[in-house]
Amino acid sequence: MTVDANLTYRKIFRVWSPLAATWLMMSAEGPFLAAIIARLEDPVYNLAAYGVAFSFAIIVEAPIIMMLSASTALVKDWDSFLRLRNFTYVLNVLITAVMLFVLWTPVFDWLTRDVILLPSPVADLTHRSLAIMLPWPAAIGFRRFFQGLMIRRGLTRRIGYGTAIRVSTMAAIAFLLYRFFSVPGAIVGAAALSGGVVVESVVTRFMASRAVKEIREAPPLEQNEHLTARRIVDFYLPLALTSVISLAVHPMVTYSLGRSHHALESLAVFPVIASVTFIFRSTALSYQEVAIAFLDDRRENFRRLARFATVLGVAATLGLMLIAFTPLSAVWFHDISGLSLELTEFSVLPLKILSFMPFFSVLLAFQRSIMVFGRNTRPLTMASVLEVVSIIVVLFLAIHVFDMVGAVAATTALLLGRLVGNAYLFFPTLFVLRATRNLSAR
Repeated sequence: MTVDANLTYRKIFRVWSPLAATWLMMSAEGPFLAAIIARLEDPVYNLAAYGVAFSFAIIVEAPIIMMLSASTALVKDWDSFLRLRNFTYVLNVLITAVMLFVLWTPVFDWLTRDVILLPSPVADLTHRSLAIMLPWPAAIGFRRFFQGLMIRRGLTRRIGYGTAIRVSTMAAIAFLLYRFFSVPGAIVGAAALSGGVVVESVVTRFMASRAVKEIREAPPLEQNEHLTARRIVDFYLPLALTSVISLAVHPMVTYSLGRSHHALESLAVFPVIASVTFIFRSTALSYQEVAIAFLDDRRENFRRLARFATVLGVAATLGLMLIAFTPLSAVWFHDISGLSLELTEFSVLPLKILSFMPFFSVLLAFQRSIMVFGRNTRPLTMASVLEVVSIIVVLFLAIHVFDMVGAVAATTALLLGRLVGNAYLFFPTLFVLRATRNLSAR
């Protein structure tokens, strides 16, 4: 039974809250692992290596990450299920092949040593960490396909249960390696992340059994609504490009940090700063698919979803500001994350800059949901292009012209780039809403 009309704030909250809990649990992974790595030997090298390996893995998984939105929006009968599932499997094979190519060819050494200019110990740790994360991108694609089926049918609590298992597995692996084995911190982080996601993907498939059964029993769509391979590509390609372009920011920021003022310190603290920011940005990531499932031609539904998004964005931003602009920042970075006092002081200003990001991330998620609902995904790609170009320009000016500290330059660029992406999508989303209302009025 799909999520449908008669929308209330209570219904939005009931469907959104398990997804929010899911993302909050996932957002705890970064700070938890960073805290463990910071307490092991050579924390600066290992934090830097873990951050670089994670950036590589993120860009490899980028083409598959929008499968959650695609599955939520497109799978409505058994034929569309089979077609999108097979498409997911092909994409998983391709991204795994890309990761293998990067790992076991001279490309990796060229990227890490010649382009990013990593010291040899950091480059070696990064290679070992990335090899351990080889199953990670495909496991995420598999998991997100089946999670989309559950979101469409309002089974979001099951997603939360799966994530709880993932986080528990991750924590158990990290603790065992930390406590009983002499393993570098970067390896601990990579093994914990990879193991947790693989276990979650298997559990998710079993939890999606009810959704799959409902899809199998659903009446077939009309002939003109069939999900052909061409329609999948036309719909998904802009989403994939959007994701690739957006997530390309991570390696680009890593590259820039490696060439910036206070490079090693910036590489070490940036994963910690990104982790705490992600906790509050996770409200946006959890809201996008909920809005896709609830959006329809009714003006009142849109208004309620927009108001809910506004409250989410303001609350998340105020929560992050509470840490960034008060003594809680020292508690977070030093006492919880395990950074030295020097690195803690180094981290405060970048976090203050990024404390405005959650509101604009929620706005972007809502804008994307409107475009996916209207089956007009191409403007999302251009918005991402403009965001990334803006980030590159600001990074270049901040580092090479104004000689700013790398972490400060990176956070400034990320915030300004997000503002550009939001601004570009204003008119396309307005056009979709007007077109939808005009169609429903006929």
